[in-house]
Amino acid sequence: MDRFVMNFIIASIIYLGVASVLGVCMLGDESLLALKFVHSHMMLLGWVSMMIYGVGYHVLPRFSGRPLRYPKIGELQIWAANIGLLGMLLFYALGVYNPSDALRTLTVAFGATEALSIALFLYNMLATLLPKAGH
Repeated sequence: MDRFVMNFIIASIIYLGVASVLGVCMLGDESLLALKFVHSHMMLLGWVSMMIYGVGYHVLPRFSGRPLRYPKIGELQIWAANIGLLGMLLFYALGVYNPSDALRTLTVAFGATEALSIALFLYNMLATLLPKAGH
């Protein structure tokens, strides 16, 4: 298994643990309900998406009978996905308690980084799974 594939799976498990603790804390302290965005994105983009990326990178090329077309893109994506998600959640949470245009801008910038990581996965999977023209 490629190192970046394992890193996606490990990151996924960590996000699940952290998001679960945050969810329980939100139940115990209503003031933390302002962090629903953080909790839901940590679950969906952290736990679910990271697991899908890891399993997808490992399994889908094997199912198609083709090697992963661009392993370096997978290595770049693990960084973009985690930096994008963590930055987006950090600056969103800070903005909940201290709203400012700068924090909103940083949240959006890191959200765009997360969107870029998704585009990298889409491109890499389509390049791997779709046959070249004429084959």
